[in-house]
Amino acid sequence: MQSTRAASKAILYDLDGTLIDHFTAIQRAINHAQEQIGVPLSGYDLVRATVGGSIEVTMTRLIGPELAPRAIPLYYEFFAKIMFEDLHPLPGAALLLEQLHTRGMRQAILTNKTGDTARAVIKFLGWDQWLELVVGSQDTPWRKPMPEFVLHAVGKLGLQPAETVLIGDSPFDVEAATNAGVCCYAVATGSHTRPQLLAHKPAPEAVFDNLNDLGAAAFGLIG
Repeated sequence: MQSTRAASKAILYDLDGTLIDHFTAIQRAINHAQEQIGVPLSGYDLVRATVGGSIEVTMTRLIGPELAPRAIPLYYEFFAKIMFEDLHPLPGAALLLEQLHTRGMRQAILTNKTGDTARAVIKFLGWDQWLELVVGSQDTPWRKPMPEFVLHAVGKLGLQPAETVLIGDSPFDVEAATNAGVCCYAVATGSHTRPQLLAHKPAPEAVFDNLNDLGAAAFGLIG
């Protein structure tokens, strides 16, 4: 881990479940869409465990490929109205971003949330002062776990995969990083538990219970 830290010049962060808790707002928008088309509502725990691959993937998993195309526009319409409600930075997120920015680490968001929504959330939280790039779904033809998505962000930063670390909370993040030749650290703060992340193949470089632990172990930060 020390050698990886020494070689790292940039970090690509996932957003939902990694830096922010947005699951309640996501569930509310999913339930709104489900109610509008007359299907049973999905509970919080199920939604939380399903988030990560983009709302298109999540909705398809929840209600099937035939109904998802009807529900997705309804989701986006409602979510746009409530996106700043039930939005909670995860403990240690702001401190991690600020301290690494002060050290000169280049930092960016790489998320399967839509790019426009992700940028609005980052600006609302005031984190745009520490992040130089936000790339989301609909910004490119790709999304995680496609390696092209990661390589696109790495290229926008003018760096190489070996100089970059991806931090995320789901197998989508681990697979995306591995496919692109980027080191991946996982945090058990989102859609998957620590045992689930540890058992996943390919495995992340390391799994941490929270961002404070990650900052201390991976980057030598003191909270």
